[in-house]
Amino acid sequence: MRGAERGLFVTLEGIDGTGKSTQSMALARALREMGREVLLTREPGGSTGAEEIRRLLLEGPPDRWSAETEILLFTAARRDHMEKTIQPALEAGRIVVCDRFADSTRVYQGITRGDLRGKVDALHDLMIGRDPDLTFVLDMPPDKGLARARARNNGEERFEDFGLGMQERMRTGFLELAQTLPHRCRVIDANRAPDIIAADIFRLVRRALP
Repeated sequence: MRGAERGLFVTLEGIDGTGKSTQSMALARALREMGREVLLTREPGGSTGAEEIRRLLLEGPPDRWSAETEILLFTAARRDHMEKTIQPALEAGRIVVCDRFADSTRVYQGITRGDLRGKVDALHDLMIGRDPDLTFVLDMPPDKGLARARARNNGEERFEDFGLGMQERMRTGFLELAQTLPHRCRVIDANRAPDIIAADIFRLVRRALP
């Protein structure tokens, strides 16, 4: 998927309810205020086709799909997102800020519901072939994150409905992933005031700007 890229690809990851959407919007706003061209997007979603798949993945009962089927659905959504949205923006020299990307699939489907990480990585290499330049893993106690996520009550609670035990496994998975990818992952304490978190993220992104 790589082209003649001049932009910067930044993602925000973490368990449900850590404030990824809030911090993604804050980062995009701060970058625009300093005169940068920014694309703010999300996963699953970010393109017309991927948004249709999002509804399949995030709505309905927890047992609607197996982990293996979810891997295929997420990869299909991500491929369309990359082709239609992310790659053109990077080639145009824009900064892409994305709320979740492939690391969520590596943790949610690859680790927490069975040992499927190898399948996730193989399919990612085959169909996506691109990871972010910089990833922020927002971390907070799983019980607090789950309570915040459920309070949204937006009809997209399928993964929250797996319960606290899965959130705890996901937190461990994200922290372990960050340890294995120190060249691009930064763990951020999300159990603080949003403006303080935003300032930390913006400072680190400014260091990485081309």
